Amino acid sequence: MRALEMGAVETLIIYENLEHPRLTLKNTQTGDEVVKILSPEEALDKAQYVDPESGAELEVTESEPYVEWLAENYRSFGTQLEFVTNRSQEGSQFVRGFGGIGGLLRYVQRVETS
Repeated sequence: MRALEMGAVETLIIYENLEHPRLTLKNTQTGDEVVKILSPEEALDKAQYVDPESGAELEVTESEPYVEWLAENYRSFGTQLEFVTNRSQEGSQFVRGFGGIGGLLRYVQRVETS
C-alpha cells in the first residue's frame, strides 16, 4: 500500500474476489481516524478494533470491500488496474503466492515493513 500511495505502482493487479475489507475506524476517546485493510481473519480479531497506544475502542465508521474501493480510486494513485481470476493456473498461483494483490513498479523502491 505504501508503494501505491507514493505513486510507484504502474500496474496494480488484484484478485477479482479479494475479500479484504477497507475499514475506517474512529478512536472513541480522541476522535482520530485510521484506515485499515484487513484480511478476513484479521477482521474477526477484536484486537484490531482497539487502539494499541491508549487501549481505547475503535469504532467502525465506514466499511467497504477493498477491491471495490480500489476500482473506484486507482486513478488517483496514477496507476492502471488489472483484475485476475483464480480459474487459471497462473491466477491461482498469484492468489496463493501474493494473497491476491500485487503491482508492477515504475522504478526500484525500497519499502521497509514495520
